[in-house]
Amino acid sequence: MRAGRGRRAGIAMQIALIETFLDLCETRSFNRTADRLGVTQSTVSGRMKALEKALGQRLFVRSRAGTELTTEGLRFVPHARTLRHNWTEARHAIRDLASGAVTVRVGIQADLVGIHFSDLINDFRAVLPEASFLFEADYSAQMSADLATGNEDIAILFTPRFHPDLYFETLGEVAYLMVSTETDRLEAVRADTYITPHFSDALPQIHAKLLPRLARGSLSIGQNAAMVSLLETMGGTSYVMSDSALALQRAGTCRLVADAPPIALPVYAGVHIRNRQRPLHRRLLQILRARFRAGERQTAQRRLR
Repeated sequence: MRAGRGRRAGIAMQIALIETFLDLCETRSFNRTADRLGVTQSTVSGRMKALEKALGQRLFVRSRAGTELTTEGLRFVPHARTLRHNWTEARHAIRDLASGAVTVRVGIQADLVGIHFSDLINDFRAVLPEASFLFEADYSAQMSADLATGNEDIAILFTPRFHPDLYFETLGEVAYLMVSTETDRLEAVRADTYITPHFSDALPQIHAKLLPRLARGSLSIGQNAAMVSLLETMGGTSYVMSDSALALQRAGTCRLVADAPPIALPVYAGVHIRNRQRPLHRRLLQILRARFRAGERQTAQRRLR
């Protein structure tokens, strides 16, 4: 038993070396990596020395200008990512074997939960009745990171973090409309009561180009449900998802600012590149394509009525 625990500890330590190496590749700073991993700088240095000793090659060069990868370090990067992904997949596979069922881990953009969540659950379970599903609402940056490490099987997100190990495809888009408790004209929108939308990493730039006068509000919100709640309780003006805009309008809470430009955010599906052609992931992507096409048809029909 002691030998088994020793081997597990040894493997865990080796994975820690890989995780530290990959984080350092991103930050190029021993201090920042130490902060991000919650360890001391000396621990980061010690792990890199241990990894370099195990590989017999120097991976980083430190100077006043910063930390740079050596040629050997650059060559090791894709292998390190593969090692990390394989380790995560192995852990999940063992858990699935112990439980007797395949667990599919799905990340979904927080704003999409209200309009697609129940439909996706029904679609996935109908096509894959033998699997169990773990759905997690999250934001694009974390979902991209989880795809790269293997902690998620598939993600539905607004802003992909492009990475050589990840595959993304466009599913469709969702529309946001400006509503207000104060006015129905864009020129009358007050900057001091305007709430800046920040529903995706790309939205601030899109918003600033469309509405430069309203680009620097004192309050910014990153989730549609929170924005709706704030408008209902505090009032003001901002963008919300089109379905939420219509609901606020019907309730008499807000007016539609009809001459404000709508903002459309593209929706992407993401998987690890190694999983793109696997039968399970191909079926999941097919379900998502069909679901979002159906959603766009329904939206178009509502606009025609």
